[in-house]
Amino acid sequence: MNPAVLAWALGQPAGNRWRALAEAFAGGTTRVSFDGRTVEYRSLVEISTALAAGYAAENSIARRPSTTFASFTRPE
Repeated sequence: MNPAVLAWALGQPAGNRWRALAEAFAGGTTRVSFDGRTVEYRSLVEISTALAAGYAAENSIARRPSTTFASFTRPE
């Protein structure tokens, strides 16, 4: 588990699904409850994968697109 992903998820407000997943991962359990729903994951690896996907999805908007400047000159 990437520590940055876990820290991000634990920083979410209580009741948030990412925080619930992070708390389950940190506690070593595979049953996660949030918003009145309960989900049973097969393994901690599956929770880790879900957290990584959620982190990537929610933080992709915050990333700035990269820009490259190209310059061409004609030979004389």
